[in-house]
Amino acid sequence: MTSSTSPDSNQKKAGITNALTVDVEDYFQVSAFEKHIDRADWERLPCRVEANVDRILALFESKGVKATFFTLGWIAQRYPDMVKRIVGEGHEIASHGWEHVRVTFQDKDQFRDDVTRTKASLEDLTGESISGYRAASYSIGAENLWALDILAETGHCYSSSIVPIHHDLYGMPDAPRFAFHAAAGNLLEVPVTTVVLGGQNIPCGGGGWFRLFPYAFNRWALRQVNEKDKQPCVFYFHPWEIDPDQPRQKGVGLKTRTRHYLNLNRMHGRLDRLLDDFSWDRMDTVFLPDGGHQAERSPEPLS
Repeated sequence: MTSSTSPDSNQKKAGITNALTVDVEDYFQVSAFEKHIDRADWERLPCRVEANVDRILALFESKGVKATFFTLGWIAQRYPDMVKRIVGEGHEIASHGWEHVRVTFQDKDQFRDDVTRTKASLEDLTGESISGYRAASYSIGAENLWALDILAETGHCYSSSIVPIHHDLYGMPDAPRFAFHAAAGNLLEVPVTTVVLGGQNIPCGGGGWFRLFPYAFNRWALRQVNEKDKQPCVFYFHPWEIDPDQPRQKGVGLKTRTRHYLNLNRMHGRLDRLLDDFSWDRMDTVFLPDGGHQAERSPEPLS
């Protein structure tokens, strides 16, 4: 689906370039379904990630934007041609861990093995260095900041694994809202974007929040960050979020159903508008020292 050009499309080119990211996992791998879908059953479930990524790549090409695809090792191993196509079209591949295990469920050795295996596998497949990492369900926070040290030790340059909000599943409310140095300065942590309302950080960087809040609010919030905070935004979504026809899981609670299925039929159209209303690029281009003009910003230290 291709929309007409937004009234703001000419203005956006002069503004801050934001980071566009995709968490490449299938509908049955989300944390919300951990208690409902056994990992041993993944192999027999119908996979829809390839078709959804095809639609995403077509949308990105139509808008002339590049993005970062945080990819599960489990997915890359089974769909190598898809991953090679992502790279071939100029996008960045980064690590999302091997099979979407939250860091809160891992000890240091398990985490090290997970990120080392995933990084090596993605590098072998793509022939490119893997710089970035995003934890499953943003599961790095105050209790396991040691994970950032391990990411630096294993050769990662940046992470996008912390959300500075209160949430029942994740969040580190006291973390900086914008990119900061961690691991003794050897790693850049780039939190997903929030906007301050009533003294609280409100998520506006994608995912279920993007489907929950009206599009006008999301656009206003991202503009606040660009124009008032003078900072690039980090936006994320999943391939399954543009797939309203995905198999429905039985026996899940109301909260889980709402979080996962709300407004799936509107997501593609909202993304279409979002790509017109703002400037977008890869994480490494926006935030790494050799990747673009915004890398010259001085990140906040982690206090």
